[in-house]
Amino acid sequence: MNYGATIDFLYSLRLFGAKFGLENTFQLARLTGDPQRRLRFIHVAGTNGKGSTCAMLESVYRQAGWKVGLFTSPHLNSFRERIQINRQMISEADVVRLISDLQPVFTQFAEDHHPTFFEVVTIMALNYFAEKEVDLVIWETGLGGRLDATNIVTPLASIITNIAFDHQQWLGDTLAKIASEKAGIIKPGVPVVTTATGTEALGVITNTAHRLNAPLRIISPLEVPELLKDVPQLSLAGEHQLRNAALAVTVVDILRERMPITPRQIEDAMANVHWPGRLQLVTHSSGQEFLLDGAHNEAGAESLRNALQNSFVKTEKTIILGVLQDKNWKSICALLAPLATRILLVPVSSDRTSAPEALAAVCRTANPGAEIQVHPSFTAAFAARSTRGLVVVTGSLYLVGEAMETLGIVDNSPQERGLNEWVVRPHTSA
Repeated sequence: MNYGATIDFLYSLRLFGAKFGLENTFQLARLTGDPQRRLRFIHVAGTNGKGSTCAMLESVYRQAGWKVGLFTSPHLNSFRERIQINRQMISEADVVRLISDLQPVFTQFAEDHHPTFFEVVTIMALNYFAEKEVDLVIWETGLGGRLDATNIVTPLASIITNIAFDHQQWLGDTLAKIASEKAGIIKPGVPVVTTATGTEALGVITNTAHRLNAPLRIISPLEVPELLKDVPQLSLAGEHQLRNAALAVTVVDILRERMPITPRQIEDAMANVHWPGRLQLVTHSSGQEFLLDGAHNEAGAESLRNALQNSFVKTEKTIILGVLQDKNWKSICALLAPLATRILLVPVSSDRTSAPEALAAVCRTANPGAEIQVHPSFTAAFAARSTRGLVVVTGSLYLVGEAMETLGIVDNSPQERGLNEWVVRPHTSA
């Protein structure tokens, strides 16, 4: 196979959905030599901030000279973003080779238990990191935690960033149920760190940690400034990133004896973290500024709103907004619409997109004085934007990926963006 054919094969795996359960992943791992047993991990779960926290940890350990694997999802443009070593994406040739090596293994699964896209990519990443002999893998969960394919590892430390409403149809309709799924990554005796708040979520995390004799460190909002006293500059914008940074430095401190890090290395790393699509300020060739932020749920929209209110108070703002149907799009519109003078609603390049007309109706109620338009695509909205002030592109990481291509930040990869699509099937086992 060449790279294009390999991407087509990965597309075909979407037919098997995204099954909750670990049976397939454990079996795939066994059939490929259990690569996870040759690796060290920091496992990261949570509703928001997982990717940013992973990026910070990767930056710190790479700055200290370690060889660091990074596994995250979804990708913004290229599938290869998901699997990186020292922030270098896996090569097209390695993608082709690893998938070709895995294909004979699939014949050992019954048709109704065929490995899913995410299960295959998880094992592909483990094999790649093991053969490259990385020193540490920063390992982000896909969805939930307890039954997520990434949960076949025993990490050096576990992180639960926060607990908020998202994916309720699969993770549960209460914060306690969602916390139970996220807390499923906690392992016996393995330290766990969280910035989760609220008695409902913290109660679940605390009980799980105590039951498994896992040392638990809860970081309260009041502790964050003290924890970051030696981090004078953080390259990622937004007050919420301070909480993520506090998580990262706390875990680094917990693991310091096993993986030594100096304060200067932490300082330099935090000043140079790169994580695109999260409050990313970009200047177009015309000189106009664009703020790209994949605020895809209510908690993310609140963080974006706070950043716009605190950092762009006097700036005229145009929002280009597209949201997936399975998100709380009404709340996202209600939070963001009052902040803009012009709001351009677009579909997201996904079968799960919300109708822009429905978004427009909510935005008109939330901000009757704004100029509100519906456009058939991001490209059309981009052409119709105001050339004055700040343009905010938000509501979905899919939309942010489109914007990055239009702005010339990355190469065009629409074929690969579609690999983020999935449908959850009933779980096979716990």
